[in-house]
Amino acid sequence: MTLDLEEQEQLAALKAWWKDYGNLILLVVTGAAIAIGAWQGWRVYQRTQAQQASVVYETLARAAEAGDLKAVREASGTLAESYTRTLYAPLGALVAARFYFDRSDLKNAKAQLQWVMERSGSADLQTIARLRLAAVLLDEGAHDEALKLLETEHAEAYAAQFAALKGDILVAKKQIAEAKAAYRVALDKAQGDQGTFRDSVRMRLDAIGG
Repeated sequence: MTLDLEEQEQLAALKAWWKDYGNLILLVVTGAAIAIGAWQGWRVYQRTQAQQASVVYETLARAAEAGDLKAVREASGTLAESYTRTLYAPLGALVAARFYFDRSDLKNAKAQLQWVMERSGSADLQTIARLRLAAVLLDEGAHDEALKLLETEHAEAYAAQFAALKGDILVAKKQIAEAKAAYRVALDKAQGDQGTFRDSVRMRLDAIGG
């Protein structure tokens, strides 16, 4: 079919444009395809990692319940080393920390909690680990170190727990007036659905003279 002059000019312009920008377009399209493929591959990898980590976590939970020290060490180590980016790794570390604490192995309990504080991507789990580490330090008699840990910034949702633990530490330091003030803050910050927690704080406050 014979092209008229206008069509020939349009075709020539298109060829010239493609000559100038065709390679760039191909690179962009190829790059986009690779990026999409990589993203989909990464999501598949994440799902696989999470599924595998959940199995290890269940093994850890069962081992902790059964008191199997060897299995707890192996499972928690696997989560920390092979599944660091999953939520199960810090959750497993918290389970292991409780396991060690209940057996008076404070060194390993602190190591697990420190790992969560440094490596977890969850601010909530980091805060829980900080609270538990402060409680371990209280048990060790490291009162000033525990208080310093509680001074770090935390979400308002945990304010009551931080204040209550601060009160416990101040009682241990024989600073009764300061402990009373901390317990009152805890009561003030406690949510309405924290009845059991409020009762516990009220009992501790009453025990030191309200």
